[in-house]
Amino acid sequence: MIPKEIIKKVRHIEIRTKGLVNDLFGGEYHSIFKGRGMTFSEVREYVAGDDIRMIDWNVTARNDAPFVKIFEEERELTVYLLVDVSQSGNFGTINQFKSELAAELAAVLGFSAIKNQDKVGLILFSDEVEKYISPKKNKSHVLRVIREVLFNKPASSGTSIQAGIDFLMNVAKRKSVVFLISDFIDQGYWKSLKLANNKHDMIGIRISDPAELLVPDIGLIKVQDPETNEKIWVDGSSNKDRENLSKSVQEKWDFFEKECSRNQFDVINISTEKDYVNPLMNFFQKREKRF
Repeated sequence: MIPKEIIKKVRHIEIRTKGLVNDLFGGEYHSIFKGRGMTFSEVREYVAGDDIRMIDWNVTARNDAPFVKIFEEERELTVYLLVDVSQSGNFGTINQFKSELAAELAAVLGFSAIKNQDKVGLILFSDEVEKYISPKKNKSHVLRVIREVLFNKPASSGTSIQAGIDFLMNVAKRKSVVFLISDFIDQGYWKSLKLANNKHDMIGIRISDPAELLVPDIGLIKVQDPETNEKIWVDGSSNKDRENLSKSVQEKWDFFEKECSRNQFDVINISTEKDYVNPLMNFFQKREKRF
């Protein structure tokens, strides 16, 4: 039996996000991702005007006449939501926790997919794969996805983006659209990400909170890393300490942005401080122009 508070929270997200999907994202999603994939259909004899690059030389040799491969547009996409559920998601100083924002984003993307008759699958990961839900395309399935993102209790507290990607590569045999939702507070995953990006249409959604970059001036505070449980004292009243900490964090994000560019990995930056509608819309519009 699902507790009433969980049903209420999931229902609230459903109402909020389905309106956005119907009004804003449905058409944008369709125009960007539909028609991108082609699948083999059949071979037929070559006729004048056919693209010679489509000649199937094996069939041609067997029949002593030129044959060409015929491809057709894939009518159905598979969308995977690869969601980081490590302990760093249980942080937020403005409107909501990063994990709650991740659930809303998963809802928007999930409802957009089923609106366009596409399947949605879910992979939750910490420093190991916590949950896998195979792709389906109905409303109850998306509601289950939201529920799992919100209320799944991970067995582990750390982060391994590589573990999530490696699992994806094992279960997603066909080219898929993959939204990797994480704060990307991790390292050592770029090789796996590059391989996945070559096979799938990988899109990152980086969730952040302003307090991760700008330490508030609130005096001496003890800070605990939720994933390692390491504790340190930070002097919030010291301009030098705050600047050094901010500089260290900014250098990590600069490196992340550089690696995204080098690996041609598209990322949408979304903060708990602001509404996510504009960043998503801007991304969709830029992608539509590119393709």
